[in-house]
Amino acid sequence: MIGAMAEQNYANHPRYVPLFHFVVLPVLLLTLIGSIVNLTRSLGDHERLYSAALIVALSFAGFLTAFFGRVFALKAQDRAIRAEENLRHFAMTGKLLDPRLGVPQIVALRFASDGEFVALAQKAAQDDMKAADIKRAVKYWRADNYRA
Repeated sequence: MIGAMAEQNYANHPRYVPLFHFVVLPVLLLTLIGSIVNLTRSLGDHERLYSAALIVALSFAGFLTAFFGRVFALKAQDRAIRAEENLRHFAMTGKLLDPRLGVPQIVALRFASDGEFVALAQKAAQDDMKAADIKRAVKYWRADNYRA
């Protein structure tokens, strides 16, 4: 969670959840690797083979569950951001965002202040800017402290 965070900018905006990114995922990955090693060592022992294969399957399923749980949350967040930024653009211009803009570009535009948002959105669509380039072009960063 975010406590007393310094002012958000391009250099410090990536969000990590330490228990998820640095504990859960590595433990699940190590468990999967260990279960595969156990399975390979059990290949000649028919009494252990079934349980070793089951442990691999469960470890793999656990890793995928954690991975997709994160991916699904980020997808839902991206949809919300796309809707918010479309509304923001509509409120400022009376028009929706340019349909040439992809979700990663729109997600990057959320950091632009109101004063630069419309012009940067137009430039991003015209020049097919990458998300990282859009974020670097933001002069007055609009923090997003509510993302997953």
